[in-house]
Amino acid sequence: MRKVLLPSLIILATSLLVIRIFYLQIVDDTLKLKSENNAIKKKYEYPERGYIYDRKGKLLVANQASYDIMVIPRELKNIDTLEFCQLLNITKEDFIKNIEKAKIYSPRLPSVFLSQLNKSEFAAFQEKIRKYEGFYFQKRSLRDYEVSFGANIFGFITQVNEKLVAKNPYYNSGDLIGKQGVEESYEDLLRGIKGVKYIQKDKYNREIGSYKDGKYDTIAVQGEDINLTIDAEIQKYGEELMVNKRGGIVAIEPKTGEILALITAPSYDPGLLVGRQRSKNYTQLYHDSIAKPTYDRALLAEYAPGSPFKILTGLIALQEGVIDENTTVFCNRGFSYARGRFMGCHCHGGALQLHRGIFESCNSYFATAYMKTINKYSKPAQAVDIWSNHAKSFGLGQFMGYDLPTGRRGNIPDSKTYKRVYPNGGWRSTTVVSNSIGQGEILMTPIQLANMMATIANEGYYYTPHIIKRIEGHKIDEKFTAKHVTTIDKKYFKPIISGLFDVYNLGTARSLRVEGIDICGKTGTSENFAKIGGKKVQLKDHSIFVAFAPKDNPKIAIAVMVENGGYGATIAGPIASLMIEKYLRQKITRIDLEKRILATSLQSEYAIFGGLSETVKLQMRISDSLLKKKTFIPTVKVKIDSTKENKKAI
Repeated sequence: MRKVLLPSLIILATSLLVIRIFYLQIVDDTLKLKSENNAIKKKYEYPERGYIYDRKGKLLVANQASYDIMVIPRELKNIDTLEFCQLLNITKEDFIKNIEKAKIYSPRLPSVFLSQLNKSEFAAFQEKIRKYEGFYFQKRSLRDYEVSFGANIFGFITQVNEKLVAKNPYYNSGDLIGKQGVEESYEDLLRGIKGVKYIQKDKYNREIGSYKDGKYDTIAVQGEDINLTIDAEIQKYGEELMVNKRGGIVAIEPKTGEILALITAPSYDPGLLVGRQRSKNYTQLYHDSIAKPTYDRALLAEYAPGSPFKILTGLIALQEGVIDENTTVFCNRGFSYARGRFMGCHCHGGALQLHRGIFESCNSYFATAYMKTINKYSKPAQAVDIWSNHAKSFGLGQFMGYDLPTGRRGNIPDSKTYKRVYPNGGWRSTTVVSNSIGQGEILMTPIQLANMMATIANEGYYYTPHIIKRIEGHKIDEKFTAKHVTTIDKKYFKPIISGLFDVYNLGTARSLRVEGIDICGKTGTSENFAKIGGKKVQLKDHSIFVAFAPKDNPKIAIAVMVENGGYGATIAGPIASLMIEKYLRQKITRIDLEKRILATSLQSEYAIFGGLSETVKLQMRISDSLLKKKTFIPTVKVKIDSTKENKKAI
C-alpha cells in the first residue's frame, strides 16, 4: 500500500504544479501585464460619489466637477516653471515642494501635484498641458453642499495618507476618502468603484493605444445614494437657535431610533472643507482650542446630567420596591443625609409623593429613594452594581453602537469605580448620594440623554439610534431594528410619565407650554467646574432639558445641553419646546420666545476662556430663521475656495 501511495502523491502534486504553470503562462496573462508595467500606464476613472438626502428626500450633498494635476517626476523635461506657476496660480516654492514630495513617494509612479481645481481654474492649464511632459490630469467629483449646516453629520472628503494606501489596496496616492460623519461611516457605499484603463506606451513613452484592446479595463460604478434620518428643517433650525452658544442637541424618533437632529455648537459651513483651501481652513478650525468647532459635542461631550437623571433614580427605586407612588418624603428645602451634610433643594418643600417630587424636581425625594435602593442590600458594593445594571439597561455607560464613527461611553459608576476611589472601603449610600440627582461620578453624552427619553417615551424599550434611513438596493443593518428592553417593568413608567407631563403644567417648565401639544419634560442644571490659572473654579451651571411629545404616541424625544446656560428652563427648555413645535407643526407660534432665544448670546460667559476665535466668529454669522440670510464679516481672511463660488459654471 505504501509503495503505491507515495508515487501517487508525487504524480498528483506534479500534475497540479504543471496545470498551475500552464494556467499562469498560457491562460492567465495578468502576470504579463505586471511585468510590462513599465510600458503600461494605468488611467483611473473616478465615479461620482453618492448623493446624500434627508428623510423627506431633500438633497443635502451633491457633487461638482474638479480636476487633479498628476505628475510622474521621472518624466519631467524642460519645464517652463514660471509659466507653469502662473497658469496654476502657485508660487515657485510650492512647485518645488510638490515635486520633491512626489519624488519621495515614487519617481516612476504618478502622484497628485495639485488637487481639486474647478473648471475655471483648470481651463487655462488644459490648453497648454501638452507642453509639460510628465504632467497629466484626472477628472474628479468634489462635494457640493446644498446646505450650510450639518457639518458634523456629513463629515468631509480628504486625500488618503500613505499608511492607508499601504493597508488598503483599493486606494492609490491622491485618492479621496470620507472622514468623519456619514462620509466615513458609509465610505464603501458612497465612493462607488473606480474604473481603470490600461494604456500602452512605446519606447519613447508615447501613448499608442489601449492595452490588449481593453481586455483588462473596468468601468467606474457610481456611488450609492443614501437617505439620512435627519429632518433638514429642524436640523437647520436647531443650529440657528444655538448660535453664540455652546453645547449639543439630539432629537430621536422613539418608535424607530432614527436621529432627527444632531446638533453641535459652534459649528461651521461644510463648504469650507471643499476645494484648494480645504487644508488651510481645516487647520484653522481644528486648532481653534477655544471654541472647538470640529468637536462634536452631541456625541463626544460628557456632562453630568443633573436633574433629568432623577427619572432613572425613581424608576430603579420603583423596580426595587423601596418606594411606590404614595411614598412620602418631607423636604425642608433640602435634607440632612449624614452628620454635618446637607443637600439643598429648590422645590417648595413640605410633604411630597412621587408625582410632585418629579414635577417640582425635589432633591430630597430622589436622594431618599436612592439611599433606600442602596440600603436595601447588606453590602453597598452589591447594591451599587444592581443599581448600575438597571441604569446601563437604558444604553448608558457604554458605546451605543450607532452608525457614526465617533462617540464616548459616558460613565455609570459601579462597585469597581468606588473600589478605586475608596481602596480601603468604608463607603456607603451617604457617600455616593449625589448620584441620585445626576451628579457625582455620572456622565452622559447628549445622545445618551436623548435615547434615555426615547426609552421612557416607549415605556421601557429603545432601538439603537442611527442616522441611515434608506440605501437603494440595500438593507439597513439589522442591529438598528433590534429592540432593547430595559430591566424596569413597563408598569412603573406610567407614574413617571404622568409626573413628567405635569412638569409643563404645574412644575419647572410651565412657562414653556405649547398650546395643543402635550409635552413631557424635565429641566436640569449641572454643576460646571474648570481649571483656570491652575485653580479649580466653579462657573455658571450648564442648562439641560429633556422631553418627548406628544405624551400619547410620542413622535420625538429630545435632549438639549447648553454650556454655562444656567437653569434648565432659561435656555435649554425654550430651545427644546421650540424644536418640538417646529417638528410637529412645521411652524412656530411663540414668535417672542423664538426671537429671545435667537438673540441670546452666552459669549460673555465663555469670555473667561478667551471667547471665540475670529475664524469661528466668521462662520457663526448664521441668520435667524426669520431673516434667512447669512452675513459675512470681511475682517478675517478665511478663504472659501472658488470651487464653491463657481459651481454654477460647472
